[in-house]
Amino acid sequence: MVSPALRCLSISVRINFGVLFDLSGDMRRLFLMIAVLFLGHKLVAQELPFVKDPAFGPGEVLTYKLRYGFITAAEGTLKVLNSDLKFDGKPTYRLSVDGETSGTFDVFYKIRDHYDSYIDIDNLKPYFYQENIREGSYRRQDKARFDQDGKKIVATKGTFNTPTTQTFDLVSSYYFARSLDVSKMKAGDAVKLNYFLSDEVNQLEIQFVGREVIKTKLGKIRCLKFSPSIKPGRIFRKDSRLYLWVSDDGNRVPVKAQVEILVGSVVMEVKSAAGLKYPLAIIKD
Repeated sequence: MVSPALRCLSISVRINFGVLFDLSGDMRRLFLMIAVLFLGHKLVAQELPFVKDPAFGPGEVLTYKLRYGFITAAEGTLKVLNSDLKFDGKPTYRLSVDGETSGTFDVFYKIRDHYDSYIDIDNLKPYFYQENIREGSYRRQDKARFDQDGKKIVATKGTFNTPTTQTFDLVSSYYFARSLDVSKMKAGDAVKLNYFLSDEVNQLEIQFVGREVIKTKLGKIRCLKFSPSIKPGRIFRKDSRLYLWVSDDGNRVPVKAQVEILVGSVVMEVKSAAGLKYPLAIIKD
């Protein structure tokens, strides 16, 4: 589900010789569909329930495209891989994510971002996270080791305390959110999830809106609709809403996200989905 939703997407829009974009590093968060938006709420103290059989498994590959209007601005690829690494003697999955600008956007501002998260195959909590950010002239490499029982994260720029024994990085939060138990959620209900990003521990909140059928490149898909809260600012209008549609099946694959910004709107859509554990909830005509 996710996304999550995000301090995300610092896309500054200018009208001059068409539309030029100043794509900051925050755009990468929308690639991941978590839509991690900084809400300013008190961090939750209880742990979130998740389904015993995760919604994903090794071999899953999802690709997405990010559109501004009719223009494809960027693409992202998310993979679930088996891993030989063990942490605290526990086997892990490796979650790998790549995001990059495309077309005209790649000329004005080149983005090549890569992320890895190593998670416990049973409880889906992260042990280790690393990122390699290349956005225009900006460079950032960061690593973080999660001590869930000790409620702390040891990262490149210091040690950070966490409110619970269930805190996630940007990538693992996306996959964990997909495996949340939402079977009893009603319209208006919300879930909150703690995550570590950019040397801060914050919170993600997503409200359940209802069910809809969404037309995608893969066909018409029955979806659960969510709305992560967002903060108005340089990018979002006061009445902006971020919507996220997730397949209403065992996969919980995010198939579309849409948010209005000060000028126009940004849409992310699934391009392909391979290695899924269950059939997609596609409606056949």
